Amino acid sequence: MKLLKVHGSSNTFYLFEALYDNEVNYVQLTKWLCDKSNEGGADGLLLVLPSQIADAKMRVINADGSEASMCGNGLRCVARYVCEKLGVEEAVIETMRANLHVKKAQSIFEELPTYAVEISPVSFDLNTLPMHYDDKNQIRHENLAKFSDDILFTAVSVPNPHLVGIVQSSHIMDTTHQQQLASYLNGKNEICPDGVNVSYVYPISEHEIFVRTYERGVGFTNACGTAMTASALIANVENYVSTEVVTVYNPGGFVQCSVKMCENQYELLLIGNATIIGYYEVESKADKFEFINCFLTKEPLQYEKCNIYVKEKLGQYI
Repeated sequence: MKLLKVHGSSNTFYLFEALYDNEVNYVQLTKWLCDKSNEGGADGLLLVLPSQIADAKMRVINADGSEASMCGNGLRCVARYVCEKLGVEEAVIETMRANLHVKKAQSIFEELPTYAVEISPVSFDLNTLPMHYDDKNQIRHENLAKFSDDILFTAVSVPNPHLVGIVQSSHIMDTTHQQQLASYLNGKNEICPDGVNVSYVYPISEHEIFVRTYERGVGFTNACGTAMTASALIANVENYVSTEVVTVYNPGGFVQCSVKMCENQYELLLIGNATIIGYYEVESKADKFEFINCFLTKEPLQYEKCNIYVKEKLGQYI
């Protein structure tokens, strides 16, 4: 099996092009690949499959073996793989909930390989997450007494479920409250039975925000693409930023998110790096796996320059 190790905003994945959905035991493979004792592990597995309705199909298996409906950081890496394979600059990728347009984009930092991907569909209806809170149909920039007395929360699916809180810097620097709330909502509970990604957002300027995300199935992560996009959307809608393109910083670097309203619908783009860490070969025997070859690229050195820039700018939050 030939795999790529890739990352978007330091959200790390293995990428495998398969011929069909059950070619191997993907859950077992993913858990093995994501084990930190194996080449440093990863956050999940990206599967690139044939599609009847798009240029390719993407599936996302989380580190714990669960399957995500979408992954923005992973989609950028799949976009690069598919576009380079087909020799094109734009493509359409089938995901669990929608067919999404992707394209090569102008670099956001020096010579960083950069791709822009559509994030869709967007819904504020709680039944799309699903989430149950005091018979509400939506939660839009509200104080929720069961969660906190000083954080304004919004619930949105894009299509992954997100709970986004606008916070003071103290909640960014001390993760205790976010850890407790996210652990509760991603354990056995009646509010979010399927779990939810919990992001705390600190507005920095009229065009910049900082986001830290506790991702369901993962825990605190360097970055979550759909969470960064959802956070940019909320910051824009609630007037914490005044620009269409928002720079979103996170512990793994930064991206840009474009937020537009067109015909009463939000059009969201996530723009960021798609870095190839290395090329791997894995041998599979009776659902047992072993690395047999590895070639590392120099691309991560370019991204490290980006990380240094972010740490110099916002090191106190990381």
